Amino acid sequence: AGDLAARVETLVGPLGIAEAIRELDKQMPREEMALKLVEMIVDGKFGKLSEQEAAQQAIRTALAVLTEGIVIAPLEGITHVEIRKNFDGSPYLALYFASPIRAAGGTAAALAVLAGDFVRRRLYLSPYKPDEKEIERFAEEVEIYRTSIAHEQYAPPRDDIMFALQNLPVEITGEPTEQDIAVTAFRDLERIGHNLVRGGAVLALVEGVMQKAPKIMKHVNKLNIDGWGWLSDLISKVPAADESAPVFPK
Repeated sequence: AGDLAARVETLVGPLGIAEAIRELDKQMPREEMALKLVEMIVDGKFGKLSEQEAAQQAIRTALAVLTEGIVIAPLEGITHVEIRKNFDGSPYLALYFASPIRAAGGTAAALAVLAGDFVRRRLYLSPYKPDEKEIERFAEEVEIYRTSIAHEQYAPPRDDIMFALQNLPVEITGEPTEQDIAVTAFRDLERIGHNLVRGGAVLALVEGVMQKAPKIMKHVNKLNIDGWGWLSDLISKVPAADESAPVFPK
């Protein structure tokens, strides 16, 4: 495939999106174009899909645009997307990440989560509402990942991790790491479904949303997206010198 538009359509689709990418690429920055394509896919501009199929297609396409259609992250870094139920019965969106999301880089992973919120709003889904055990479980996984799987350059405080999880409007979850390392404290949680560390989810949260909070906030402000103001509390804590550095070594 010769250009970005053709690469994205060939890699993840949907059929016919190449022409839209070429037109939008003349009008707006790449990040804004990715979010515009999310809206177009969910609205059925490229064919009718079920809500869950549209959500998955939109996020894969956005990530492919952000990574210029040259890495495997849109296919293997996001294994699937689901519409699930909060404990109160309201529907929410869950993004399932796997370790190849590392290839996308922290900014693209963070914007994939923001794209997930675009999808959620377009489908009129509720925000994700984790319970205390699910939040504690994720914090435990971040610590295990840091000590047993990789050494971090940027290690957010536990309180910040829990604060982010309490405010994220979509669920970041995913597949176990290849190492099959298990948690010890917060086990057998129904909505997670296994007791292993979710490496891709850890990367998407810490290397993506948390470390790249300033970049997400820039787009949130420019596009007047509400519901992300809580990022301001994290931005002052991100070390400026490390903003472009990976959290975990490649």
